[in-house]
Amino acid sequence: MRTTPKRLAYLAGKLALDKKATDVKILDLRKLSTICDFFVICSASVEIHAKAIADWIIQNLEKKGVKAWHHEGYQACRWILLDYVDVVVHIFLTEVREFYELEKLWGDAKTEELTEVKATSLEKRTKASKTKKRLQS
Repeated sequence: MRTTPKRLAYLAGKLALDKKATDVKILDLRKLSTICDFFVICSASVEIHAKAIADWIIQNLEKKGVKAWHHEGYQACRWILLDYVDVVVHIFLTEVREFYELEKLWGDAKTEELTEVKATSLEKRTKASKTKKRLQS
C-alpha cells in the first residue's frame, strides 16, 4: 500500500483510538523539521494497554503493506516509539507523557486532536475517494 504520510498518520491515530488510546494528537512537523513529517502522540493507562495499542497499530499497518522501520520501548512499555520514517508514533503512559511534554517541545507544530468522530469521517472520505477512482478507471 502506498499512502501519503498524512494519511498514514491519521490511520495510525485511528488504530490507536480503536484500542482506546486517549488524547490522540497529530503534529504536523513538515515546516519545522526534516526528521519526519508527522508525530502521532497518544496516551495509554497502563503498560499492557500501551503494548496492546502498539501491537494493534503494527499488525494492522502490516496488513496494508506498511512496515515499521524501527520500534523501541517494548521492554518497559512506558513510552513506545513506532518509526514509519515519515510518521513517528509515540505511545506514552499518561504520567510519562506529562513528564516529557513532546507537544510543548514541538509547540510550533500545527496540532490536531483526533477523536473517534473525526477518524470515522476521514475513513469514510478515504473509502469514497477509492471507490470514485475505481469507477473512473
